[in-house]
Amino acid sequence: MTDHLNSQEREDLVRLRRDIHRHPELGFEEVRTAGVVAKYLTGLGLEVQTGVGKTGVVGLLRNPKASKTLGIRADMDALPVQEAEGREYGSATPGVMHACGHDGHTATLLAAMSALRREAPAGNVKAIFQPAEEGLGGAPAMIKDGVLENPTVDNTLAMHYWASLPTGTIAVKSGALMASADEFYLTVKGKGGHAAAPHETIDPLHCAAHLVTALQAVVSRQTDPMLPAVVTVGEFHAGTAFNIIAGEAKLSGTVRTLDKQLWEDIPGRLEKVIAGVCAAFGCEYDLDYRRVNVPTVNDEAMAAMVREVAEDLVGAENVIEEMTMGSEDMSDMMVRVPGCYVFVGCGSEAKGITAPHHHPEFDIDEDALPIGAELLVRTARRYFEE
Repeated sequence: MTDHLNSQEREDLVRLRRDIHRHPELGFEEVRTAGVVAKYLTGLGLEVQTGVGKTGVVGLLRNPKASKTLGIRADMDALPVQEAEGREYGSATPGVMHACGHDGHTATLLAAMSALRREAPAGNVKAIFQPAEEGLGGAPAMIKDGVLENPTVDNTLAMHYWASLPTGTIAVKSGALMASADEFYLTVKGKGGHAAAPHETIDPLHCAAHLVTALQAVVSRQTDPMLPAVVTVGEFHAGTAFNIIAGEAKLSGTVRTLDKQLWEDIPGRLEKVIAGVCAAFGCEYDLDYRRVNVPTVNDEAMAAMVREVAEDLVGAENVIEEMTMGSEDMSDMMVRVPGCYVFVGCGSEAKGITAPHHHPEFDIDEDALPIGAELLVRTARRYFEE
């Protein structure tokens, strides 16, 4: 199955993944991780750039006769999660953990570049090690620093180890597969006063409570049920004491959708509901609506090619389609350069590896690592052959 990786590269996969897991770093703080990456790429003889998008690293396997360049991206940042105890390679940094598999992504791309360097493909391969994927804008930062230029990247590829799929399974599809991620911060303003005299106040908490339920109408009554969408209020803060009606209430939440037109329309729909409810209760409001990630949409031709590679690798019966309302800032690169994002199963009930992403007990079945690396190597080769 893993005929492009030699024994040293397989050993490196596990060693590097465990080393990075042991020393996790949050977004834009990946100084040690970037150093590990740069050292390994330099040892391979690649052209290496550091400090791209603050803490990002780029390794270029250049073919002087190349007419095309494939960019392969791996994210490097960890999460503010306290890891469950009991692993020999567990996080040595309190409150920080690789709870989403980025340690595996980084190690996988490093091993893949080693294999590609030994049997150089007929084109340029640009390995993009991105910081700050977890909501801090690492992809836009690297784009601003020119990661898609010099040489110009023609197509992109990225993979994510996926805990809900068993090892030996690969999920790939054309079109939308990961949702947009928007954030909203809402302040509802009223008139505070004594809790025993509500008629003398304009209660923003009461208004905000109605907003929590009214905002669900944006999905349940204003959106085509065939188009997945989510509006979630995640925070609600109001008041300082049991017998005081506050002067304002604060809400924040997220909006997700897989449809680009809906993504464009939904802020206006959201504010229309907010304005109406606030007017009904005599309140004013301030709305801060922030775009974070656009939907992640796979290019049809790239997805078809990756599916063929995946079927050769694990068998057609083990290649499925998967969609999620989770979000990825790889979408920022794929809006500019057509690409494919693929999920590689890494769960194992037999090994007790069943925790979801962002969970303190999250782990990767390390038998999935060579599958991920082989997928990247074979796809890169197939890309230049075609």
